[in-house]
Amino acid sequence: MITIFAASCANLSCLPQASASTSVIANVLAVVFGLVGAIALLMITLSGLRYITSNGDPQRAAQAREGILYALVGVAVAIFAEAIVAFVAGKL
Repeated sequence: MITIFAASCANLSCLPQASASTSVIANVLAVVFGLVGAIALLMITLSGLRYITSNGDPQRAAQAREGILYALVGVAVAIFAEAIVAFVAGKL
């Protein structure tokens, strides 16, 4: 049975091509990373508004600064993750 399959796929045309599946995966991951970036931008905006409306309350201002910091870290992670995926997808 294996020899029959091997003989029919001698030119490898019946096997899935890596370029088609790689581009689909890269496109899906680009959309996912885009959504992560958009959510992080929304969180930066909301934390900025919280900081503005903290009215001098140190605890609320600190929470808003932490939210901005965490959102910026999220943006950085999304950018690096997309760069890694693009690098790996380009090498496949």
